[in-house]
Amino acid sequence: MAFAERVVAQALLVVMAALLQLCNAAVYKVGDSAGWTTIGNIDYKQWAATKTFQVGDIILFEYDAQFHNVMRVTHPMYKACNVSAPLATYTTGNDSINITTKGHHYFFCGVPGHCQAGQKVDINVLRTSETSPAQAPFGLTPPSVPSVGVPAPSPSNAISLKALKWSFSKLGLAMAAFAVFVSGFH
Repeated sequence: MAFAERVVAQALLVVMAALLQLCNAAVYKVGDSAGWTTIGNIDYKQWAATKTFQVGDIILFEYDAQFHNVMRVTHPMYKACNVSAPLATYTTGNDSINITTKGHHYFFCGVPGHCQAGQKVDINVLRTSETSPAQAPFGLTPPSVPSVGVPAPSPSNAISLKALKWSFSKLGLAMAAFAVFVSGFH
């Protein structure tokens, strides 16, 4: 019986770890409601500048696959709108790209003229210490620091899983406590 309880406790710990990873991710739809398009003069540089991307986030490109695509490219290719040798090409019209590393991630539409018309985006993932303050201890929030003449940033419009972070964290802690409790009975 003790072996079964340990297996259950370990399984709960694995589930808890997965939930904690999930709660730190956000899904960003490129272009927000407009999506990935050349219609409407979308400023993708401005769109990206209002976001705080982190490793684990998902970048969602929604577009009409008859008229657009998404190419992941190097910085020189991005600057020149060079479609000759992309790192990856996406063509479904509903492409989810998981960001797994920090740094710049360059994308553009490979249809002739679209990149030159501004259908390109630089997703810049900063180091964790640059993107978020240190985590506060359980149940505590860090004190806010008033800004001096700096307007507050606009909302990110991310489908934010981060909003559930504390809830999932508390659920994870409860699961861990339960696992320790269960494993204590032999």
